[in-house]
Amino acid sequence: MAAIAAVSIFVVAYVLIAMEKVDRTKVALGGAALMLLLHITDAEKAFFDERTGVDWNVVFLLLGMMIIVSVLRQTGVFEYVAIWAAKRARGRPYRLMVMLVVITASASALLDNVTTVLLIVPVTFLVCERLALPVVPYLIAEVMASNIGGTATLVGDPPNIIIASRGGLSFNDFLIHLAPLVVVLLVVFCLMCRWLFRWAFTYDPDRAASVMALEEKEAITDGRLLAQSLAVLGVVVAAFVLHPVLHYEPSVVALLGAGLLVAATRVTTQQALEEVEWPTLVFFVGLFVMVGGLVETGVIGDISRFAADTTQGRLGLATMLLLWASAGLSAIIDNIPYVATMSPIVADLVAKAGPDGQVLWWALALGADLGGNATAIGASANVVVLGIAARNGTPISFWTFTRYGILVTLVTVALATPYLWLRYL
Repeated sequence: MAAIAAVSIFVVAYVLIAMEKVDRTKVALGGAALMLLLHITDAEKAFFDERTGVDWNVVFLLLGMMIIVSVLRQTGVFEYVAIWAAKRARGRPYRLMVMLVVITASASALLDNVTTVLLIVPVTFLVCERLALPVVPYLIAEVMASNIGGTATLVGDPPNIIIASRGGLSFNDFLIHLAPLVVVLLVVFCLMCRWLFRWAFTYDPDRAASVMALEEKEAITDGRLLAQSLAVLGVVVAAFVLHPVLHYEPSVVALLGAGLLVAATRVTTQQALEEVEWPTLVFFVGLFVMVGGLVETGVIGDISRFAADTTQGRLGLATMLLLWASAGLSAIIDNIPYVATMSPIVADLVAKAGPDGQVLWWALALGADLGGNATAIGASANVVVLGIAARNGTPISFWTFTRYGILVTLVTVALATPYLWLRYL
C-alpha cells in the first residue's frame, strides 16, 4: 500500500512539474510533505539516511559554488569572458555556440557539471545580450554539453563518484574507458546543434562589429577581488580533482572555499548570498525526499532487480539492458539517487561476471549520465540552469528542454551501444 501511495505521489508531482501550472518548488515541497504525512518515510530517513534521505552533499555543493559565483560576478570577469568569446567567434552565432559547448564540456570534465554551468551561464546571458541572440538555445546546449563532458571523469558528474566508490575505480579508469567515447559524442553533439537550433543562428553584422570594437580588459571592475576569487576557485578545483587523495567531499570543498572567499575579501555576507538560487535548493530537497520515498518502499529496487534478473547471467544482454534502462530511468528520476540505489546491484553482477563484468559499471555511468539530458529534471545541472533562466526573465519550459533532450539522449546512448559492445563484448 505504501509503495502505491509513493508511486502515486511521485507521478502526480512529475506531471504537475511537466505541465508547469504550479511552481515546481511548491510541487516538490508538497510531494515531500505527503510522503512524510502518510508515513511513507519519516524525518530520520528523509533527512539523515544516506540511502533514502536528502543528499546534502549535492545541496551544499550547490550552495558553496553559488556563493563563489556571486562573488566572482562582482569583479566583471563574466563580462570579460563574454566579450572575449564573442570576439573569438567574430559574432557568428553557430561558431559561438560551438565554442561555448566545447568550453563547457571541457570544464565539466574537471569540475562537476553543476559547478560548470554556474560559471558559464552568466557569461552566456551577457554574450547573447551583446549579439542580440536568443539565450535559451545556448543554455540548453551548454547544460547538455556539461552532462556529456562530465561523463568523462570521476569528478565530472556526481553519479560517477558513487560508481567509483562502489566499484573501486580510479580517476584514470574513467579517463581510459569513457573519455574516448565522450570526445566522439561531443563532436556529434556540436553537429547536432547546427540542426537543432538552426532557427537561432541569425547573424547581425552591426552587433558583431560593435562587439569586435570592445576592449574586454575594460570590463574588469575589481582586479584585486578577481585575483582573490580566482585563487580560491583554483584551490577549490584542485581539491575536486584531488578528491581520491584528499578524501574531502566536493560539498565540503565548496563550502570551505565560499567561507574563505567571504572572510578574506571586502564582500559582505549579504552580497555573497544575493545570487544564491534558494528556490532551486529547496526544490532539490523536496525531490530527494520524494525519491527517497520510492527507495524506502522498494519501488526503485524492485525495478532494478527485475532488470538484473531478466538478464540471467548473460553479460552482453545485461550491459545493453543496464545502459538503456539507466538512460530511461535517469530521464525521469534524478540520476544521483538512481545510481545510489542501482550500484549495489551492479556490484553483485560484476562480482558474478568476473573481470569482464567491469563493463557493467561503464554501462551504468553512460546510461545515467547521458540519460540525464532527456528531461528538465534528469540531472542536477538541468534543474540549476532552468532556475537561473527563470530568475533572469527567460524561463525554459519543461517541454522546450525535453523535446531537444530526448533526441540528444537517443543519439548519444545509441552511439554508446556499439562502443560498449565492440570494445568489451
